[in-house]
Amino acid sequence: MWVIATAGHVDHGKSALVRALTGMEPDRWAEERRRGMTIDLGFAWTTLGSGRQLAFVDVPGHERFVTNMLAGVGPCPAVMFVVAADEGWRAQSAEHLAALHALDVRHGLLVVTRTDLADPGPALEGARLHLEGTSLSGIDAVPVSARTGQGLPELSAALDRLAAGLPEPRRDGPVRLWIDRTFTVTGAGTVVTGTLTHGTLRVGDELLAGSDRLQVRGLQTLNQRRDAVTATARVAVNIRGADRDTLSRGTPLLTPDAWITTRSADVRLVSGADVGRELVFHLGSAAVPVRLRPLGADTARLTLARPMPLRAGDHGLLRDPGRRTIAAGVRVLDVRPAPLRRRGAATVRGAALAGVTVPTAADLLRWHGLLSRAELTAMGAAPDGPPLAGDWFADPDHWSELGRSLTEQVSQRDQGITVEAAARLLGLPDRRLARALVTEPLTIRAGVIVDGDRARAPMPSQVEQAVARLRTDLDGRPFDAPTAERLAELKLTGAALTAAVRAAALLPIGRNVVLLPDAPELAVAVLSTLPAPFTVSQARTVLGTSRRVAVPLLEYLDAQGHTRRVDNESRICVPAIPAGPPARALPDAFHQLQGLEDQVT
Repeated sequence: MWVIATAGHVDHGKSALVRALTGMEPDRWAEERRRGMTIDLGFAWTTLGSGRQLAFVDVPGHERFVTNMLAGVGPCPAVMFVVAADEGWRAQSAEHLAALHALDVRHGLLVVTRTDLADPGPALEGARLHLEGTSLSGIDAVPVSARTGQGLPELSAALDRLAAGLPEPRRDGPVRLWIDRTFTVTGAGTVVTGTLTHGTLRVGDELLAGSDRLQVRGLQTLNQRRDAVTATARVAVNIRGADRDTLSRGTPLLTPDAWITTRSADVRLVSGADVGRELVFHLGSAAVPVRLRPLGADTARLTLARPMPLRAGDHGLLRDPGRRTIAAGVRVLDVRPAPLRRRGAATVRGAALAGVTVPTAADLLRWHGLLSRAELTAMGAAPDGPPLAGDWFADPDHWSELGRSLTEQVSQRDQGITVEAAARLLGLPDRRLARALVTEPLTIRAGVIVDGDRARAPMPSQVEQAVARLRTDLDGRPFDAPTAERLAELKLTGAALTAAVRAAALLPIGRNVVLLPDAPELAVAVLSTLPAPFTVSQARTVLGTSRRVAVPLLEYLDAQGHTRRVDNESRICVPAIPAGPPARALPDAFHQLQGLEDQVT
């Protein structure tokens, strides 16, 4: 199926033309039929000579109902632009064209109607002049009379050619269905309709409407029940899980976990001038108040009054509700922009956006540094090539800077830094990224990132023997940290203890406490078996150690993000490092070691 919207000045015969083509009445309200004027959206369909099914979304032409017009045109890939032969180009012809140009609608057909009342030549020539230089420049034109039927066969053939030239929709992508009508059917419940432009809907699918999870109970297209409907199509969806009052025109139904819903977006202004600050943003069938902040000559940040699911590359338009004019067309660039907190940040941001028309994955990574495949896809640009680690991608310059920062962090710590601590210090969302950053001269030993050049020198033989004896002590009791007296017996004090730590053979986890480097990972595995939350006493018991070791070990795990306090007495295990800003640096383990040396000596 192909879906085409109408456009044009009020009373130029849009509805009459749809009626003549389909044999259906697009005006649904008695008031519309009484006044002879379309007020809300109308719907009709027909089968063309080629067998293609064509659905029409008939829009009102009066200036008072431009919001309804935009709700109908917004999701449609093509338009039938109507100009009356006896009146020619009028005010709403210009406004509708401005909206279509702002939305970058590039497929259409110019239809000059009421040819039984006047010569279509002047109106056709005038309309072509107005279309010149817009997204609809050069479209085919057909003169027709809906009253006499003259030109209707030629119009059907032109519509067939238009449908044949429309780009194929993506049928395997996620769904974003903008609702344009809601109603209730006795025995069925809530039904919504919309133009499906991407993806496939199936009975039983789960969809999101805001925070509500809904289920597709039934589907219809062109009054026919379907188990599945693919884009492009007019579709009616019987919804389970929501009342009619909670769904309205402009509400999007979304494939879960496939969209980023945002209240802030950076956009490029692609048409229009004299843009105000308090505007209405139209996308799909939605109309949302926004505040605009300029970033550059043709870029701006929109702050939306309510969240919207946006993607890079989306076309929308801004309308000035006071002047009732189209202020500008916009193309969405970034749906998750960073806050503008510092003086001059808007100018810097505008410069970063300069030259980008349709953002690629490389652009998004340049702006954000690190993003997962799912984030990139949801933002509108699927990545190319393999990820760096796990499912993560990075901007090359940002990745290099992270590598330099990691080297600097390791160089400040003679004993190295654990992979988990490095991830927190660098603000990485996944510890696998910290591992991927380790390159020469850095290396990983027992979960600790060390400077390979400094750690290459082997421990003196007497130190190796002492560490081996300590490993024997800890065999089967990995958390029974040696006392200062035991370290003295082993002659693991002063320079010897420093050499063992520097070689990543021992790990200081707190003041006066050293363990083997794999102790934190072993502790997490053991603590994960406890019911959450657990106390220090419970941890001490299950770890088979004393409070002297359990307290600093838990604090060490807290700092690494393995555990988290829930109150003064208890903790829980955290399965992964949460995404977010860099955490505070861990206490310097060298100073912990120095305190132990002072006590021993």
